[in-house]
Amino acid sequence: MEVNVLRLDHRRRRDARITTHVCLTARAFGASKIILSGDKDHKLMENVRDVADRWGGQFHVDYKKSWENLFEEWKNAEGEIVHLTMYGEPVQHVVQDIKKSTNDKLLVVVGGSRVPTKVYREADWNVSVTTQPHSEVSALAIFLHLFFEGKEFDMEFKGGKLKVVPSAKGKKVISPDEKVDE
Repeated sequence: MEVNVLRLDHRRRRDARITTHVCLTARAFGASKIILSGDKDHKLMENVRDVADRWGGQFHVDYKKSWENLFEEWKNAEGEIVHLTMYGEPVQHVVQDIKKSTNDKLLVVVGGSRVPTKVYREADWNVSVTTQPHSEVSALAIFLHLFFEGKEFDMEFKGGKLKVVPSAKGKKVISPDEKVDE
């Protein structure tokens, strides 16, 4: 299943931190790619690519000036679009229906400063993660967690230069070829 995430309307000066967190969450929770629209932010894109290089996995970062063209391309390729919004159908009620209907290509859209009405109209699913204001980062994490049924916790990120060794106290990071003392 190919799951891509579209971050709408990135503003380089204002949104760098939150968009970075959207990218990192998409990667860590099982998405294949993040696509940014809005301002082109080479530095942010390189930082996310660097994380993927150091920590492994096949995560990609792309830029698309016009999300509208992307929607059209996505639908022409028989992909479906899920828009995460506090105004949609409750995620816990529709996530299984989304999984059943998706043809191996899912685009998950998270908003920016102001989401155009056209996004609501053209999305196959408008999905809420609570009906209260909160972060697009948390909405994305919860949606992907439910969509992948927790399997993202056991994902392996092959090819990385760093790996965390889980520990009750302290921090331990090794290179993947190091042996772990048990």
